[in-house]
Amino acid sequence: MKVAISGTDSRDYHSVIQIKKVIDSAGHNVKMMKLGDDQIAKEVDLVLVPGGDRGILDYFHRVVTDSAPVLGIYESDSTGFLAQLSLRDLEIQASNLSRRNYEIDEVVRLAVKVDGNDVQPVLNDVAVFPSKSAMLMEHVLRTDSRDVWHDNSDGIIISTPIGSTAYSMSAGGPMVIQRSKVFVVVSVNSVDNTRRPLIVPDDTKLEIVNLMSRYHCEVILDGGSRLRIKRLLECRRHEIPARLIRLSTDSSAISLIAKKVKIAEDLLSMPASAKLILKTLEYEGALSQRDITKRTMLPERTVRLSLSHLLKGDYVRKKTSLRDARQHIFELKI
Repeated sequence: MKVAISGTDSRDYHSVIQIKKVIDSAGHNVKMMKLGDDQIAKEVDLVLVPGGDRGILDYFHRVVTDSAPVLGIYESDSTGFLAQLSLRDLEIQASNLSRRNYEIDEVVRLAVKVDGNDVQPVLNDVAVFPSKSAMLMEHVLRTDSRDVWHDNSDGIIISTPIGSTAYSMSAGGPMVIQRSKVFVVVSVNSVDNTRRPLIVPDDTKLEIVNLMSRYHCEVILDGGSRLRIKRLLECRRHEIPARLIRLSTDSSAISLIAKKVKIAEDLLSMPASAKLILKTLEYEGALSQRDITKRTMLPERTVRLSLSHLLKGDYVRKKTSLRDARQHIFELKI
């Protein structure tokens, strides 16, 4: 069996070494994937990606051609939404991988153009927001070149079914079963209180045009990369879906939605800073306190207090980093 290991970040070095050791001991032919090695992704039987959910998202941003099925690996015993297997359980599951004792889910991606230029495809969602928060953004939504609405809002999100339980859901969008052939469009905090999320067939061409705001606007890809936009966002179904390995029925679409519902219910009673940290950990995976401060741009004292609230409520866990025993990292426990 040919297996590729794709390290998406220097932070994944320790995980990559451990994964390679396990796969080598199982007698598989192991190849290491570097940035842009799309050819290797076609030649192997499966790809192992460390870094949790963020690792999965980054992988499918970089690999735009066809790829062998992908299994995401996270470092601890928390439960991922896209990444399914803990690093410590990889050795136990190695025999199941050898026997191909798993299912493969094909997940639609969004092909994205910003001002006429192709950018990374996304797995969860693409959003447009003003570069400064709490500023309104005027825009027009078009489907298949026809105007649908002219709106003023905090921003707009276009989501795939698998991404409907991420940023879109937090903004009031519906939860969509993974295999549904639709996209979801959510106008965030529209000044028109009758504005509701829109569901369109996934063969629809979506455009956001006539963008206006006091500050320049930015496109946000899967909650991570940010790109400046001047006039036009175009989205359509990517011709090549993502292929994800599913090891058990516990990771079915319904199970994932149930976990997301619990998080959504818990969010209602949390301080805004704690909500932001929880969503950041959901997107980014396990992070140190310093990394959380950097990514959320919250004051250090606020991060400390919010983490105390989340630890007390049993929403996150604190553990010693496998890379640096002097440092603690925090991760979702839900």
